[in-house]
Amino acid sequence: DAQIINWLQEFRTCITQLGKDHEQLIYCALRLPWLDRSPAVVEEYLAFLGNLISAQTVYLRPCLKMLISNLTPKRIKIQEGNVDISDSDDDDENLPRIFDLCHQALQMVARYVPSTSRFLMPILTDNFPFVQKSSRTLECYVHNLLRITVYIPTLRKDVLELIISKMLMLDVSAPRSEIEELESSGHQNQSAQEEFLFDMDDDDDSPLKGSQSADGGMMLHPVAERLDTLMSILLAFIKDMCHVNGSLDVERAKGVYRDLVCVFDKLVLPTHASCHVQYCMFYLCSFRLGLAEAFLDHLWKLVQSPSQPAVIRQAAAGYMGSFLARAKFLPIATVRACLDLLVPWLHLYIDSQDSGSKVFCDVSLHGPFYAACQAVFYSLIFRYRAILEGNMKKGLAYLQRLNLERIVMSQLNPLKVCLPAVTNMFAAITRKYQLVFCYTIIERNNRQMLPVIRSSVGGDSLSTNTNPLDSFFPFDPYLLKRSGMLIEPIYQVWEEPSDCMVDTVKKDIRKGSAEDEDDFLQSETPQGDVMMGVTPGSYDSHLRSPSSVGSPPIAFLQRPF
Repeated sequence: DAQIINWLQEFRTCITQLGKDHEQLIYCALRLPWLDRSPAVVEEYLAFLGNLISAQTVYLRPCLKMLISNLTPKRIKIQEGNVDISDSDDDDENLPRIFDLCHQALQMVARYVPSTSRFLMPILTDNFPFVQKSSRTLECYVHNLLRITVYIPTLRKDVLELIISKMLMLDVSAPRSEIEELESSGHQNQSAQEEFLFDMDDDDDSPLKGSQSADGGMMLHPVAERLDTLMSILLAFIKDMCHVNGSLDVERAKGVYRDLVCVFDKLVLPTHASCHVQYCMFYLCSFRLGLAEAFLDHLWKLVQSPSQPAVIRQAAAGYMGSFLARAKFLPIATVRACLDLLVPWLHLYIDSQDSGSKVFCDVSLHGPFYAACQAVFYSLIFRYRAILEGNMKKGLAYLQRLNLERIVMSQLNPLKVCLPAVTNMFAAITRKYQLVFCYTIIERNNRQMLPVIRSSVGGDSLSTNTNPLDSFFPFDPYLLKRSGMLIEPIYQVWEEPSDCMVDTVKKDIRKGSAEDEDDFLQSETPQGDVMMGVTPGSYDSHLRSPSSVGSPPIAFLQRPF
């Protein structure tokens, strides 16, 4: 240590002379293992770094690279025979101290060189661990990135964008069906633990670890386990950034909201069938009604904007409907206010099409209209009881004023395009309260939809495209366990109707489909020319969801009389 201190002091005395000609010498000094040395060495090294970047800014980038490379656990190499096995040194007790020193050095650099943030972001991006690395490695790096944004706030939006882009890669790599299947099999069959016993993927989470503690909060799906860890960190960061001494700071919350909405528009909204990452917006909006209303207003502007691509408008409508249905913190007044925007827009759209020559059911022409219809139907399925509660007469008068019959009966025929499970439950509710009678149209649509032979699956299987909109509901049930504890109190689960309407729905379910349940929506395997239901949480009509979420079995209804 004394020798290192001596060298560093010598360097500092002639720091102004160490130009480009001496870069090899500087690179050797930057490679010195200073983080796990005595406090005296650390202090001297920090002083050397400060002098170096003040006098020779050409070395700023190498200094930043050296500091950022220490924000993940070091790799250790073990030799077994002729094979090198490398893994992260997760058990290093010095990690918190090492990370603290790196942040102390970064703060010093940022103070001395104001343009640090411009050089830092590309280095943070390049050093991001591969998403298949262990949970621990990802956890350390993401935690440290978010910590950097606290003392370099100008980087926050870019850092959130980087983290969320990596999390989306994990999210789409762990489809809902796979997570559900592994979780259900883990609970039902303990022998699943032994199947993972010899999985020696060194840089991966051991699935055995997950299966041994399936009830202890770990996910059986290795990708879902990583995502759960990162979601927990991100949600905790969002909460910490918006609160001061336990109470919400509105201005800080607005700043976080602005950053997250930018990232949402750029990355999350265009990503089809992500299951969990979008819940960062859901969680943020739960802090204050104003944030939720701002998010809904933002989505509404996207839905009605003709300058946006149709696919973005459809996705925004899906988010809007799902948010209205699932956000427990939304008062019914807000839901009604959104319906008062959506439904008149649908009527105006029908008015504008009435005189045209393209007044027929065509998803490619009228995609945003159908997505908005589905958002209205889906919101009403979840919220009709709250609308009718307290004053049934006023609630019914409100629903009648929406004039849903005109939308359903229009030439554009939204019931033909919306997901069958949504259509059927909407039909059952509106029939019960005599708002709209949908079954005649459903029957007519049934006769027009012929099954298609699909030979690409290795056989002659009959299928019908029951999801022409390719829609999904972004706020379908949250499956990650640890981060899910933050979502559960603010999430509206599907409650099975307790009134006589259920009997009507159940009577008409085709035999053999009752056991395939989903959170409100379910899929049914086609047999012969049987029409199929579909799970909107998935984009494949053959994916099923578990029965553990307490939802009604919905299938394609025949005439209910």
